[in-house]
Amino acid sequence: MSLAHFFKEGVDILDIAAMSTILSQVRIKEQASISVMKMAMNTSKTQMNHMVEIMQVNARMMELSVNPNLGATIDVRV
Repeated sequence: MSLAHFFKEGVDILDIAAMSTILSQVRIKEQASISVMKMAMNTSKTQMNHMVEIMQVNARMMELSVNPNLGATIDVRV
């Protein structure tokens, strides 16, 4: 039985116990959907953070490959 069932003609809408059960099931489904969506968002956020880290490492590696001696020595005069 669904919530739409209660709004059809000829159905006694005063069946509070059934209505309560259906509404409870709807809430549980909504909570489950929200939980799954939050998990997916967290996974996406983690993947994006890893991608940014990899890009930063790659940028540093590219810089070193173009200028391998850059920063290797320090000139000091006294």
